[in-house]
Amino acid sequence: MTVARRMRLSWDRVSLYLPALLMGLLALGTWWLVRNAPKPPQIQQARVPTHEPDYFMRGFSVKTFDATGRLESDMRGDVARHYEDTDTLEVDKVHMRSVTPEGRVTVATANRALSNADGSEVQLFGNAIVTRESRPRKGVAPQPKLEFRGEFLHIWVNSEKVQSDQPVTLTRGSDQFTADRMDYDNLDQIVQLQGRVRGTLQPAPGAANRR
Repeated sequence: MTVARRMRLSWDRVSLYLPALLMGLLALGTWWLVRNAPKPPQIQQARVPTHEPDYFMRGFSVKTFDATGRLESDMRGDVARHYEDTDTLEVDKVHMRSVTPEGRVTVATANRALSNADGSEVQLFGNAIVTRESRPRKGVAPQPKLEFRGEFLHIWVNSEKVQSDQPVTLTRGSDQFTADRMDYDNLDQIVQLQGRVRGTLQPAPGAANRR
């Protein structure tokens, strides 16, 4: 057998496996390209806020001041939880104290409070007490001490309003009233008592001597 014939037979044998070899190389190249190709940037889905606390505070005190540096309010409590979805602050064993520009002091306590972001609207739950202290002012007759008690009180600090859709006790000086619902507006000096309303009025000091 001549050399040329041997070479031709060898080439014929190789050509039988050539298609399979090329297909293997093509598959290997495709796998390498896929593995090393840059990955498309992943689109991050916007996180939907849930009603879960995003931070806590323990044994805290938060104070707010006006532009002149005057203390407007002071809030203290055992534990505070902030909720991102509603931007509200929930406080356990809350104690609040606010002072108006005229010097009127209001103190509020409760087992739990829910406040908006700037503290201008506060809901008190459980053994809620709001007290407006009596403070005499020059040239103005002193107002008697005013106190609200109930299991729920809703306060608007800036507009000086107190509301409740649950039974409440209102004490003004030595006078006391109870009602199923209440709406009090200090700026307009109006109080609305609804439902079963009962009141006890005490005579003013010295009234008997003036008769």
